[in-house]
Amino acid sequence: MSKDPNRFLATPGQKIKLKEYSTNYTGDIDKEVGKATLEVVKEKLSKYQETLYAEDAHSVLIIFQAMDAAGKDSAISHVMSGLNPQGCQVFSFKTPTANEYEHDFLWRHSLALPQRGRIGIHNRSHYENVLVCKVHPEYILNERIPGYKDVKKIGKSFWKARYESIRNFEKHLAENGTVILKFFLNVSEETQKERFLDRINDPSKNWKFSSADITERGLWKDYMSAYEEAITETSTERAPWYIIPADKKWYARLAISQILEQTFSELNLQYPELPEEEMAKLEEYKKQLLAEGK
Repeated sequence: MSKDPNRFLATPGQKIKLKEYSTNYTGDIDKEVGKATLEVVKEKLSKYQETLYAEDAHSVLIIFQAMDAAGKDSAISHVMSGLNPQGCQVFSFKTPTANEYEHDFLWRHSLALPQRGRIGIHNRSHYENVLVCKVHPEYILNERIPGYKDVKKIGKSFWKARYESIRNFEKHLAENGTVILKFFLNVSEETQKERFLDRINDPSKNWKFSSADITERGLWKDYMSAYEEAITETSTERAPWYIIPADKKWYARLAISQILEQTFSELNLQYPELPEEEMAKLEEYKKQLLAEGK
């Protein structure tokens, strides 16, 4: 990654302009070197996960957001492949169900939060409610919020309140031991086009393509504006956003893994220490076991 570990950080309090962030940055790292480095980092993440579970003080919530074909699924599968699945859960959020619409917009995401000692990965997240819903405000009507029966009433004050709800939600989680990392995979419009064409041309990838992808692609500028505002409003010290260059999938995976490694190292995770009397009992049990069969 860059010599500056926070190169991809969306600085809290700073207005974000995505045009200022490269989509194809690789830090002059050779692809094969990058892949080899990723394997080393994955081993470290596996050890951190074991300590996280043993200490049982923190949980880790990792959020992935991106335009279609940015590589969220592959990033999750590659970066997290070295983790113990018993301590790691992945949730992919689709259009809310009828039951989910009967609750506030954060409800279903609260149900999917990781327990202490575990890692939770959200492929799309509560941010869909200020991204796709910002581009398609008519979706908000499905929530049947009092006072918002007409899409014309969904203006700046509505979105300001929703950003505040998200900040408060994440502040509450952080204050109770959840470490939050949010990744926006920043793919270029041209790279998305190439990946869509690849999905169309390769029969084994046809299932990944949807006509809705083309419709949403036509709203690219609207989505970029929504992402800029959402990241600006919700990148905080305790729940930062990272804008990851995603035109080169191998580098995006490396950058994500190194940010995770850095975050884990800063937690200073420790294995629990037993009281002296418990340690003394261990020595007794050790003697008993060693004496067996003599």
